[in-house]
Amino acid sequence: MAEAVKKLWPDTKLAIGPAIEDGFYYDFDKEDPFTEEDLVKIEGEMKKIIARDEAFLHEEMDKGQALELFKKLKEDYKVELIQGIAGNKVSIYKTGKDFLDLCAGPHIKSTGKIKAFKLLSVAGAYWHGIETNPMLQRIYGTCFETTKELDEYLKNLEEAKLRDHRKLGPQLGFFDIYHEEAGAGLVFYHPKGALLRTIIEDYEKSEHLKRGYQLVITPHIMDASLWKTSGHYDYYKENMYTFTAEEKEFVLKPMNCPGHMLIYKSKTRSYKDMPLRFFELGTVYRREKAGVLHGLLRVRGFTQDDAHIFCLPEQLRQEIKGVIDFVFDTMKVFGFEEVGIELSTRPEKSIGSDEDWQKATAALEDALKEKGLNYEINQGDGAFYGPKIDIKLKDALKRTWQCATIQCDFALPKRFNLAYIDAEGKEKQPIMLHRVLLGSLERFIGALIEHYKGDLPLWLAPVQVLLIPIKDTARSYAETVKARLEKENIRVDIDLRNETLDKRIRNAELNKIPYCLIIGEREAKQSLVSVRKKGAGDQGAVAPDKFIEQLKNQIQEHK
Repeated sequence: MAEAVKKLWPDTKLAIGPAIEDGFYYDFDKEDPFTEEDLVKIEGEMKKIIARDEAFLHEEMDKGQALELFKKLKEDYKVELIQGIAGNKVSIYKTGKDFLDLCAGPHIKSTGKIKAFKLLSVAGAYWHGIETNPMLQRIYGTCFETTKELDEYLKNLEEAKLRDHRKLGPQLGFFDIYHEEAGAGLVFYHPKGALLRTIIEDYEKSEHLKRGYQLVITPHIMDASLWKTSGHYDYYKENMYTFTAEEKEFVLKPMNCPGHMLIYKSKTRSYKDMPLRFFELGTVYRREKAGVLHGLLRVRGFTQDDAHIFCLPEQLRQEIKGVIDFVFDTMKVFGFEEVGIELSTRPEKSIGSDEDWQKATAALEDALKEKGLNYEINQGDGAFYGPKIDIKLKDALKRTWQCATIQCDFALPKRFNLAYIDAEGKEKQPIMLHRVLLGSLERFIGALIEHYKGDLPLWLAPVQVLLIPIKDTARSYAETVKARLEKENIRVDIDLRNETLDKRIRNAELNKIPYCLIIGEREAKQSLVSVRKKGAGDQGAVAPDKFIEQLKNQIQEHK
């Protein structure tokens, strides 16, 4: 694609062009914006390159030589990238008569091996994702081995657009993000969205209490010294909001773990207290670059269903397996049946001894094996304090969403001098598990909306029933039915607008309300309600008590 762009617009400068999960992109610095017609032109030029079956030739070039070469080509972004490469050698790939690029590789042997591909869209992207840097143009594309696979992907892509939570959320009155007025990456929940979130939170609190967790709440602002002790100040500061007050530095918390460790330290702990499980729906703040913000999926302020488990060495594997079970049970309740699992190992920037990392990694891996679960190794992508298991849910379109994480940590308990008294009266250090089930509630709500295309299950729907009195003469009875439903904790609304019945039913469909109760003079006289189910039409007339019983059974079964 880069070769084609340079052929068509030789003055265009090349930035970066990596492979991504569903394809690839390339960032270009071009004076005029790319148009949809330009994408067709680029595709045509790419097909010519493929037809020529040009070989990809690899060369290891001296760094100084590469700098001179790319300066001569006036590829300023490549020059900057080369300057940041460690060592004396640079990896270059050449293709065709005169095209070359900076790339680590590997590549396929030649362009003729490329089969079905499609350029998808153009978007703006700041160089390095920093707002003060030049704005580049990013072309997204995808490719597959067969046309059939490409067609299926493009079909799913169109379906994904219809499910986009950034459109459905505001349309359904769930949330909004007021970029200009309040700042980017900050979510405002409207009444229906706040209700949906509360339903999820209440469910989580109840389930955690059943499983022996204790609820805690920690401050949003804490002294910077705490984050120096934890290591976040050294390893995570670029993602933290800091400020000074009364000549002291404070941090708007990016994590909940240091607060939970202070609660642990608040009194002497015995081995008999273990395992100790603290749970918090903790709101955290992270300094994300503007270029990576994306609806509810990547924001600057979000709430995690965060827990920390303090346990004895002999309890560790059992606790990990317990969390895995909790994750699967929770995903099933919310309608997600498929998941992908990764075990992430020690990153380059990390704290703790090799021995502790080996023990932590082995404990996570042994738990996965004992549960008989398939997983992939994600080399070097653990947290700076410990390895982790990531459990990624798959939605209706088989897309993966990062949600649950289980991290095994020997390092932070040591840094905070956490201890318990063992059976012999000696002080020992506990092991700590960091874990989330849904992860960021914002991201999970985004995933829910897209998974269900806004048609949330009855138990999650902010409005479960809409009453539609046909005439004013039925209004009094409708209000009585409404009060009866509310008494049973069923979320109900009433449409009293002076509109036709068809229009009000259509409005209920657009607002994804599971049930409508149509109430006319006949229903009022016979003390009945005519039930209409979304997507299934008329269900007949029944007594309100019978309808309530059916509804409560569905809600209880999380349907």
